[in-house]
Amino acid sequence: MIELYTAPTPNGWKASIMLEEVGLPYEVRPVNLLAGEQKEEWFLRINPNGRIPAIVDRDEGDFPVFESGAILIYLAEKTGSPLLPTERKARSRVLQWLMFQMGGVGPMQGQANVFFRYAPEKIPFAIDRYQNETKRLYTVLDRRLQDHEYLAGDYSIADVATWPWVRIHDWAGVATDDLPHLTRWIEAVARRPACERGVAVPGRIDPEVQRAWIEKFRAGQA
Repeated sequence: MIELYTAPTPNGWKASIMLEEVGLPYEVRPVNLLAGEQKEEWFLRINPNGRIPAIVDRDEGDFPVFESGAILIYLAEKTGSPLLPTERKARSRVLQWLMFQMGGVGPMQGQANVFFRYAPEKIPFAIDRYQNETKRLYTVLDRRLQDHEYLAGDYSIADVATWPWVRIHDWAGVATDDLPHLTRWIEAVARRPACERGVAVPGRIDPEVQRAWIEKFRAGQA
């Protein structure tokens, strides 16, 4: 049994989508980010970095795995999933696009979210900087998807990692109307039943909780 420690964020959805894709039984342990549960000692024993998602594989001696990309790789290897091929070049292509998301799309779009939505002071330079870089990365994805159905050719953990971020591009204030291949891909991945189920975990954020989180962030407490 896999225990999933998560919250309704793009990184959290990566793990729940992957668990749905590979069909492993799992139990959801929602982490209350607003209450700071991710910084409590019990959770730091699972993830020393104090971030979601994290999993604990109870079938492997309570083995913890943190970092969303590492979780995707672990689950793919545990189940022998084709979402991470074993052939060397195919595997490399998947990992290249996974790292593109981990090192590019996630961090840049995350900062765009912060400065566009959360920051108490609107700093045009910061907003433009991160929105423009996010759009540039989206353009790279669009160009790739012009000749490929999915990022690494076949559907893979690279798509699992990237889609939860790009699907909420509006939250970062970044449009995709002029990126037809990316738009086609967003819609195609959204139709996968595992993705539909995965983004429903652990549930929707209550608007009042969301507002409280934003105020806590602005006060420097999150």
